[in-house]
Amino acid sequence: MSVTTVRLQPELEEKLAEMAEKLQRSKSWLINQALREFFERQAQEQARWQETLEAMESVAQGRAVSGTAVHEWLQSWSSADELPPPK
Repeated sequence: MSVTTVRLQPELEEKLAEMAEKLQRSKSWLINQALREFFERQAQEQARWQETLEAMESVAQGRAVSGTAVHEWLQSWSSADELPPPK
């Protein structure tokens, strides 16, 4: 495991120390956990952004389902004549 030095603002250092004591964990453990969660969120945001770009490209190429078709499909749910999902 490597060692990295981080300068923390005094209020962050205080909160870190308080939380470490409260959770009975080391400050290093908390920092590692926070970074792990941050990187996971960043990866999810990047994936969502890529999906958004792909969806926008699909719309630009005319590959989209009309709102009316979706609404009719949703309205048919739980009925005897449930429609298949629009394509």
